[in-house]
Amino acid sequence: MAVIAHLRIPADSFELGRILDLEASGLIELENMVPMGEKAVPFFSVSDEVRESFEQNVENHPSVGHIVEVTRHDTERLYSLDWNVKRDVFFQGIIDLEGQLLSATGTPNTWEFEVRFLTHDALSEFQDYCSNAHIPLEVGRIYNPVRPGTGMWYGVTQAQRETLMRAVQGGYYSIPRRMSTQDLADDLGISDQAVTERLRRAIVALTENTLIAMEEELAEEFEHVPDS
Repeated sequence: MAVIAHLRIPADSFELGRILDLEASGLIELENMVPMGEKAVPFFSVSDEVRESFEQNVENHPSVGHIVEVTRHDTERLYSLDWNVKRDVFFQGIIDLEGQLLSATGTPNTWEFEVRFLTHDALSEFQDYCSNAHIPLEVGRIYNPVRPGTGMWYGVTQAQRETLMRAVQGGYYSIPRRMSTQDLADDLGISDQAVTERLRRAIVALTENTLIAMEEELAEEFEHVPDS
């Protein structure tokens, strides 16, 4: 049965954390991680106040091919990173154990992740993997996404929750629609592309970690029911 784990590691203990070197006031939110052949291209948002030093640090890192500014809105910029994931032991462990990265937020000292593993055993294997790789992994909340009440948000990040709740409360999904994508973007102070992506990821996470997970659990239960 699948589990979702909240993980925390020092920023300097994995390759991407060292690449995305931040100043004291910096904050990064990983918006998406898109597989591109043998690469995993991350899309992440950065505040304008640390943009210049951030871009310089990232472009000078040997593991980075190039960094591209995708969109900008007010004080936030969305970037994509051409990065060799095979050089990152932490992310390679997630990939090898078929974990699904649901969210990631980085500060100058610490990164926090929410990762979905197929089983408790897979999570235990990942903990052993990190221990053997000398990655100081701290495991926080662990919950079963199938059971309401056992986990707070079913894999939906704070930013995604805020966007989805404002969309519902503001009439984004009403007929007729009372709020446009641009209205929602202006309300949140982000780009319309970021709004669309956050809504998409929130809906996918909720569906996968509730409806689909419940259906899979029921299917497993029926498989173990003896024939009469």
